[in-house]
Amino acid sequence: MFVKIDQDHSRFKQIIRGRIKKELRKFISQGELIGKQGKKLISIPVPYINIPHFSFETRQKAGVGQGDGDVGSVIGVGDDEGDGSGNAGNAPGAHILEVDITLDELAEILGEELELPKIEPRGEGRLTSAGSRYTGISTAGPESLRHFKRTFRQALKRQVLSGEYDPQNPRIIPVLEDRRYRVRKEVFRPEHKAVVIYMMDVSGSMGDMQKEIVRVESFWIDTWLRSQYQGIESRYIVHDAVAHEVDQETFYHTRESGGTIISSAYRLCLEMIEKHYSPLEWNIYPFHFSDGDNWSGNDTQDCLKLLENDLMPRCNVFCYGQVESEYGSGQFIKDLDGKFKGNESLITSKIPSKEAIYDSIKDFLGKGK
Repeated sequence: MFVKIDQDHSRFKQIIRGRIKKELRKFISQGELIGKQGKKLISIPVPYINIPHFSFETRQKAGVGQGDGDVGSVIGVGDDEGDGSGNAGNAPGAHILEVDITLDELAEILGEELELPKIEPRGEGRLTSAGSRYTGISTAGPESLRHFKRTFRQALKRQVLSGEYDPQNPRIIPVLEDRRYRVRKEVFRPEHKAVVIYMMDVSGSMGDMQKEIVRVESFWIDTWLRSQYQGIESRYIVHDAVAHEVDQETFYHTRESGGTIISSAYRLCLEMIEKHYSPLEWNIYPFHFSDGDNWSGNDTQDCLKLLENDLMPRCNVFCYGQVESEYGSGQFIKDLDGKFKGNESLITSKIPSKEAIYDSIKDFLGKGK
């Protein structure tokens, strides 16, 4: 019985996984999942899954089990088929089923559907964390850790060598000296750390829709990167003519206006990296989102120099996402692509709408850096 239940549960999970994959583009473009990072489980709405069942006729007609009937009477079909009008019924309508799923499972589905490669952390993993595993065998230990396979193998060897083993009567009887036990051994494994630095233009040309795009895309980027690293830090920078570090809540909900000096954000990002995140120990992922409208060509040149000489050499990859705004010129992405064409340390992506978030994530994470 329990085996059957396990099979049904496994099949149910496969169906749910397939439904989520099918609707993933729609899920990605919505903001309902934001704010769930700290929870072990999140709820995903999927169409209700009907289990096949018999549906019985409710109308009081002659038929099997419903009174007398004449030979040749048609069962279950009457002359009063509804035409869509009439009183309200009492049958349930269609429902949406909410399914609990872990963020790790969600990240796995995201990776499969977008064909994202596993990230190869940069550096040599100089930091190590100690742990222990049952990788050794000893002749002494508690009975709870006795290794039965090794014990009987040792007993067999002893009986064969001593001539006690009888192939016609293959009885293996371990004695005290045959017993073998699992032993913990301390192991050291490299530990890679990562930081994601989100930067967003909050000048007057960045409206609520542009910020919502940034908010949703940042959530999915965070979800994927957290599935690739044991521990990850997130830092947030907002800028107009001046850059400030803020917390996550402020990053997503701030309302500001003013001009745009992009280099102010890049300088603050560089300062943050130099103070706290050595490239020898950290995998560094800056993401900058803007509508591409910078204050002047001179400031754009400053940005290109900062990227080429300081930021890109220190980071795994520098990502720039440009959202469309009716007030922004959109020039900045053209300047970046013109300067760094073919340079894999910089990835740019145009995000004209929420529907484009799906493809933008693949632009940023599809190279597995």
